[in-house]
Amino acid sequence: MVKTRKLSVLSTEISVVTGINNDDYICLTDMVKASDDDGRAADIIKNWIRNRATIEFLGAWEMMYNPNFKVVEFDHFRKSAGLPTFTMSVTNWVEETNAIGIYSKSGRYGGTYAHKDIAFEFGAAISPMFKLYLIKDYQRLKEEENNPALLQWQAKRFLTKANYTIHTDAIQAKLKHLGYRRAKEVLVYSQEADMLNVVVFGCTAKEWEQQNPQLAKKRMNIRETASIAQLLVLANLETINAELIKRNIPRAERFRTLLKIAEEQMKTLQERDIEHQFRKQFPENNVGKLLE
Repeated sequence: MVKTRKLSVLSTEISVVTGINNDDYICLTDMVKASDDDGRAADIIKNWIRNRATIEFLGAWEMMYNPNFKVVEFDHFRKSAGLPTFTMSVTNWVEETNAIGIYSKSGRYGGTYAHKDIAFEFGAAISPMFKLYLIKDYQRLKEEENNPALLQWQAKRFLTKANYTIHTDAIQAKLKHLGYRRAKEVLVYSQEADMLNVVVFGCTAKEWEQQNPQLAKKRMNIRETASIAQLLVLANLETINAELIKRNIPRAERFRTLLKIAEEQMKTLQERDIEHQFRKQFPENNVGKLLE
């Protein structure tokens, strides 16, 4: 599955696409922004790729990892590189040699992307210091991805997302019946979510942000700091609340019902030490499979 992550190199965000050819590809266009006007990114990349040393490096990489690489076409480019009349673009290189180490795409999130090995080489062309910072932050990213605590946090978030659609669909169906407009719809979604927050966490999302300003600055929210038990109860309550909404149960009555259920479920989960069971069931090597 293809995913996009972000590096931060010299205060510049650089996209990393994971899953292309089962590896990571880094955005060269973003890399240029850290050292130059991003409006010149295409020209800078084009000048870099027409360099003889670059052509030889790209060819060596492709011969090592790409069994379908067209060596004859590469040899032609290698001999021509360095001549005043020699021109080259990423698209031309890919189409002529069947290369897989670098590619360009258009559109809003377009740009030139290269396998991490090639991106590091491009980083050296920008500056040795930039390359070192790029490698350092890339290593940080990979360490975070392999961090069991982070993976377990992602799995925790997955638990609540699984039931969220059921909850919002029930609210939406009710809104259509009542003829609410969009502004009212957004308000009701917020009210229902905060009612569950109060039931499980004892405060609204806004109150949590006021009590935890440092975490809020990092764009974390109340549910991302929850325990496994709290998220399990929250997921259950979303389903139950959806059913109560369908039955036209008033909010005050739903609140009392959900609060009682939450207390009973939390007691049961705590007695069975669900946190320990979760970590045992989904260690580092298994959590990724849960999220696929």
